[in-house]
Amino acid sequence: LQVSGYLNLLANTIDNFTHGLAVAASFLVSRKVGFLTTVAILLHEIPHEVGDFAILLRAGFDRWSAAKMQLSTALGGILGACFAICAQSPKGAGETVAWILPFTSGGFLYIALVNVVPDLLEEKNPWNSLQQILLLCTGITVMVLLALT
Repeated sequence: LQVSGYLNLLANTIDNFTHGLAVAASFLVSRKVGFLTTVAILLHEIPHEVGDFAILLRAGFDRWSAAKMQLSTALGGILGACFAICAQSPKGAGETVAWILPFTSGGFLYIALVNVVPDLLEEKNPWNSLQQILLLCTGITVMVLLALT
């Protein structure tokens, strides 16, 4: 088995930990924010987990081992949610949310920009770049509309 598979599992566990933090903190704000955050993370996780599964297969894991290892990384999300809930201040959820949501949001933005911007800068076809920028703007617009409803 290649080291890249184990590094991917570690990164996926940390990623799931931050997802757990974000979901729990969002539910501390309100049910609506919690459900919206959960749906957004689920939509992000589906292709992400499929890609991670493929990385594990390429690293030498058999299908059953790769599936078990992928499921084990989900414990990171549970630990993140437990951490967010346990980190609540006796004064209320406001102090917990005040640092967890900006921390996780900043992490998500950083990862997205590190992955997306270099690809946009290397793209030779301007139409493909324009499509990606329009899709990014569409995603932002959908988030704003959901926040206003």
